[in-house]
Amino acid sequence: MKLKRMVAVAMAATIGLSAVGCGSSDGGDTADTKTEAATEAADDAAADDAAADDAAADDAATDDAAASGELNYGSIVLGESYTDITTTIKWLHHKTDRDGAGGDGTIANYIAEFNKVYPNITVETEPITDYAQDSLLRLTTGDWGDIMFIPAVDKAELSEFFIPYGTVEEMDQYINFANQWENEGQCYGIGYMGNAQGVLYNKKVFEEAGVEKTPTTPEEFIAALKLIKDNTDAIPLYTNYAAGWTMGAWDAYLGSITLGDNTWMNQKFVHTANPFDDPGDGTGAYSLYKILYDAVAEGLIEEDYTTTDWESCKSMLNNGEIGTMVLGSWAVAQMKAAGENPDDIGYMPFPITVNGVQYATAGPDYCYAISKDVDADHQAAAMVFVKWMVEESGWCDFEGGYPISKTAPSSFDFSTATILQDEAALAGEEDFLNEMNAESELSFNAGGDAKIQQIVEAAATGSMSFDDIMKDWTTRWNDAQDSLGIEVTY
Repeated sequence: MKLKRMVAVAMAATIGLSAVGCGSSDGGDTADTKTEAATEAADDAAADDAAADDAAADDAATDDAAASGELNYGSIVLGESYTDITTTIKWLHHKTDRDGAGGDGTIANYIAEFNKVYPNITVETEPITDYAQDSLLRLTTGDWGDIMFIPAVDKAELSEFFIPYGTVEEMDQYINFANQWENEGQCYGIGYMGNAQGVLYNKKVFEEAGVEKTPTTPEEFIAALKLIKDNTDAIPLYTNYAAGWTMGAWDAYLGSITLGDNTWMNQKFVHTANPFDDPGDGTGAYSLYKILYDAVAEGLIEEDYTTTDWESCKSMLNNGEIGTMVLGSWAVAQMKAAGENPDDIGYMPFPITVNGVQYATAGPDYCYAISKDVDADHQAAAMVFVKWMVEESGWCDFEGGYPISKTAPSSFDFSTATILQDEAALAGEEDFLNEMNAESELSFNAGGDAKIQQIVEAAATGSMSFDDIMKDWTTRWNDAQDSLGIEVTY
């Protein structure tokens, strides 16, 4: 409420300045005119205060309703609950490829299916291109509607803008990642899809090459790439070097996947003395990046890595011109949609095994949230729509996402891997990794595509051995620890 009052005051000041600027040029305002204007302003101010008091009462009623648990995700039975509601709700999102003038109509089709069950709930949408920035602005002004994907807000602020779906303990029965947007034990966000970290591959290419099972170790992966090169015309591993940002995807496999430790990335990495040493068992950061170096050095990538093309690679993988690409599962839907062979697109866990176990990390993409500043009917309609999208629409699976719903059908198969979520940084150390990234100029998990490109260049030209690259990274990492005064305990 304080935020809304501050915005209102700022808007009133702007209107006042505009009125002065548009006044009579002869300066002929009389005392009566000024007195009348002052009286009207006072009346307007009183009306505004009354409206604000009414709004505060409405907010309190909404908060009380949410707190009472009358509206709860778990208690909603789709097709039965809230069928008597007739209202219009608005959804703010970033999926311009699925909605709006440039979209493919996917979201409109889902809404049409939803309206077969809830014909009296009209869903309006607004796709935004620069969502990360614009959604925050809209959130602070309150001009966004009933449902939005949660932007970068502090978890402590969630209750200022949104209503909870239920407790995290309750929601954990229905969805994965119920604790992603948790505050004081309440769940405020539900992902529209999950992202997992693995490897895209063409199933038909693997079959033609004679790769009988998906690789689980670096040695098996390199052997599979060699079979693809020897037995097919496909590019074994497409680096996407020229795009740049695609190379940074390799950093997403650190920690949980390469070590089986979901505390390593955000808690131990910055305190580790030699994170790039060879552990000798095909695990860790050393083994992760060496897969790329070896693939390049042995000619298992595109002929000229400087000419790779991001848009073209989608149809190339779909058509069997590429065997594998290292990208998150978010890319699956794009690859499937890029040609006539969507069923040939597969997604497998990253080829590293720790003590006999393959690991994968997964987490939600943007998460649905419902406004606390709309009335009870709008909130109920919004929650019904969110639940339908999560459990009935099939959108998550269509996008190739790791499942959000624990009950909806899913074709995502990581049954051979144990799924982990990286734990957050320790209290007081939230900025340590960002500081280390900047100080070392290595940027792990923060857009570090340049250093991955360096691996490709060095392997292709022979300018540096892989071990020399790792030694250089270690020196820079240790120097950054010294410079920042970060204690080395591992």
